[in-house]
Amino acid sequence: MSVELRKKLTKTLTENEAKQLLQEFGVPVVPERVAATPDEAARYAAEMGFPVVLKAIGASLLHKTERGLVHLNLVDDQAIRAAADTIAARAGAELEGFLVQPQISGRREFVAGLFRDPQFGPVVMFGLGGVLTEALADICFRLAPLNEEDAAQMLEEIHARTLLAEFRGEAAVDREVLVQTLMGLSRLAEKHPEIAEVDINPLLVTPNGRVQAVDALVVVRSEPEKKDLPPPIAPDAIGSLFYPKSLAIIGASAKIGKWGHSLMVNTISGGFEGEIFPVNPKGGIIAGRKVYRSVAEIPADVDLAIVTIPAAATVALIPQFQKKGIQNVLLITSGFGETGKEGKRLERELVKTARRAGILVLGPNTMGICNPHIQMYCTGSPVMPQPGSTAMVAQSGNMGIQLLAFAEQQGIGIRAFCGSGNEAMMTIEDYLDGFEVDSLTRTVILYVESVKNGRRFFESARRVGKKKPIVLLKGGQSLAGKRAAESHTGAMTSDNRIFNAVCRQAGIIKVERPMDLLDLAAAFSSLPLPAGNRVAIMTLGGGWGVVTADLCAEFGLDVPDLTASLIARLDRLLPSYWSRSNPIDLVGERDLSLPLTVLDELMKWDGCDAVINLGILGRRIMVKRFSESVLKADPDYSAEFIGRLNRQYLDFEDTYIKHIVSLMDHYQKPIFGVSMLPDEKNQTLYRVADSPFKGVFYSTPERAVQAYAKMVEYKHFLNRA
Repeated sequence: MSVELRKKLTKTLTENEAKQLLQEFGVPVVPERVAATPDEAARYAAEMGFPVVLKAIGASLLHKTERGLVHLNLVDDQAIRAAADTIAARAGAELEGFLVQPQISGRREFVAGLFRDPQFGPVVMFGLGGVLTEALADICFRLAPLNEEDAAQMLEEIHARTLLAEFRGEAAVDREVLVQTLMGLSRLAEKHPEIAEVDINPLLVTPNGRVQAVDALVVVRSEPEKKDLPPPIAPDAIGSLFYPKSLAIIGASAKIGKWGHSLMVNTISGGFEGEIFPVNPKGGIIAGRKVYRSVAEIPADVDLAIVTIPAAATVALIPQFQKKGIQNVLLITSGFGETGKEGKRLERELVKTARRAGILVLGPNTMGICNPHIQMYCTGSPVMPQPGSTAMVAQSGNMGIQLLAFAEQQGIGIRAFCGSGNEAMMTIEDYLDGFEVDSLTRTVILYVESVKNGRRFFESARRVGKKKPIVLLKGGQSLAGKRAAESHTGAMTSDNRIFNAVCRQAGIIKVERPMDLLDLAAAFSSLPLPAGNRVAIMTLGGGWGVVTADLCAEFGLDVPDLTASLIARLDRLLPSYWSRSNPIDLVGERDLSLPLTVLDELMKWDGCDAVINLGILGRRIMVKRFSESVLKADPDYSAEFIGRLNRQYLDFEDTYIKHIVSLMDHYQKPIFGVSMLPDEKNQTLYRVADSPFKGVFYSTPERAVQAYAKMVEYKHFLNRA
């Protein structure tokens, strides 16, 4: 940028200055001349060739079209001078000159821009431009810096992407120029942190596909506000929190329903093998254990202090913990930042005191933590999922506990869980860094309402996502939800469109419903990643196959035609009236070997990347109900015979699950199941000894299809990374 231009970086550049700056970064701008007088404007127009556009120039002249400061299709000197007189009268003292441009025609208008999000920093924007920008809001975002893959994806993300191709006799848009425009904005954001906003609208496309910036705005900010961000916590420090050998429960209680009682009995009943020391000034015995009047009385080392006493008394505990050598604190207590100004002050005081003492605090306002691998279930509710590879953090403790309960019910193994509470010291970004280095974590699931450090969250998630999938549910997306999240966590939430863009760019698998978190956890932790989006569907009944095929189309999955050779092989297995198409309908056949052999053929087929099977598992429930009807109605059948029939289907389901797992081991393709009917024995996951894979069966086709589609989405991210 020239020295003269730098001197003018006050608040808003003139349109011409903005375009000069953008041109330096590869943005194609319309040729133009700056005129000081109407006569000079007329001379430049004649040199340029009519028709032309005449605009007012002035750093304070925004929304020029609305103010009548832009005149189009001027065809001679007289029209130029008349337009200049009108502009001068309307702009008054704000007028600094006139801008003369050739009249550029084009029916397609886009918008590109740059701004600085308070959470995530510089953001590049692209979308449908002109007068439709605000009305349709067909725009997308990426955090800067971009790579060319990011920029190319932005072009495909808008709804109006068909306008980029040949359109009503006009040539396709020069995509390379658009990509380089977005890349130029990204470089501009890095080189000039003083620039707060860039708006290029319209980015006009001529009939021959040429792209030019016709108008541009550049806003320069004053000194940026510096946020007081919490310092990172070392990943190994986070890990130590989840592996205590001894616990002290501060505020232990003998009264059922009190936090100090619930945490203690749940930890004991969960089988925690370390020492548990109740602490209460009254002393006595609780749950058969001696109660200590203070932490100083405890006759052994304490790895983790669990605090349930009122908020006002918590800061005074820190010196006691320091003297005892306690370095980790789980602060269950509420009444801090989530309650308002005084609570925020108390939270800041607590954090400051803890940092000085070298003590790490998880919380406050949390439902607790668990690590099934050491049988530590230190939570307010008695939920005890089995050990597994899915790590879970929830900014709503109640939400997290409900998800844990479902995981326990459905057989989904958990690596570790915590309700992160207000995140006064340990933030979602810290947990991500911890999961990155944890060898037992294969999948990360997050319930997030806000982030403390948006840029760090993005960078950590993108780094972790290249090693293990992150599945995320965002709370506070509606206006009502956002208000609830702010009152719940005491934190601000960023614009949801920006957050969604962050997820796409970082490879985060974002879901919309709580149960989707565990559906995806089951899939990612139990199935091989698919190589692509082609699916073979096998169903016991035709209707389910039709519905599933429709769902696959909705989620961007391909249901390919069967090859002639595959049809010939299946002809030898299935009745003559089978569909001979994908989905493959087993037409209700009762031969229990048939699903096994058809599944073999589908997994061998190189035309599919995954198989969805519907209605095979769960037939035992129908058989059981039918058997009960037979016993009531037909005396010719004995209870012994009916019992053998039921056992046959039970044995088949066990065999079928083992067969599925062996096929996934051999072919490295995922198999998604949908149960015919659920009962108390049904689970999402079915384990098979000595295999990294598991049988996965959902209760509905849409859950299976969505799980597959999200795995494909993650695979695409890995291929780009």
